[in-house]
Amino acid sequence: MVEPEPPVESWQQRLRDSGYRLTPQRELVLAAVERLGHATPDEVYAEVRTHATSINLSTVYRTLELLDDLGLIHHAHLSDRAPTYHSASGHEHAHLICRSCDRVISVARVETERALGPLAKRHGFEPDYGHLTVFGLCADCARRGAAAGAEAEPG
Repeated sequence: MVEPEPPVESWQQRLRDSGYRLTPQRELVLAAVERLGHATPDEVYAEVRTHATSINLSTVYRTLELLDDLGLIHHAHLSDRAPTYHSASGHEHAHLICRSCDRVISVARVETERALGPLAKRHGFEPDYGHLTVFGLCADCARRGAAAGAEAEPG
């Protein structure tokens, strides 16, 4: 006989179980992160303000930190600026960031584990795959750079 899977805990229940109230501000911030995909606190703030003009930026920052602490959202550093938040309800993933065009490529955890797993195992290291960010050049920018370099060479 197959055991039934336990019910998925709702984000509302996670808040309550952790001793926090379900507030409209928390709901708005979480919804904004889910709608935007990858978003900085300022982008989340701008999105939330389209629905509630009374919310302030410090409330957004505090709420993002709380939701991250509770595992409802994750943050990654996709630039040298503010962290970028994304929903935890999707798949855990790493990020490849193009330094030229700022393109963000999400890489599934299983793919990242295949690539990084042997190195991590050899060093006895446990990576936090959801926070992994690798900077470089996307295929398009690398091709453009190679083509520009070839044109600049004396012939």
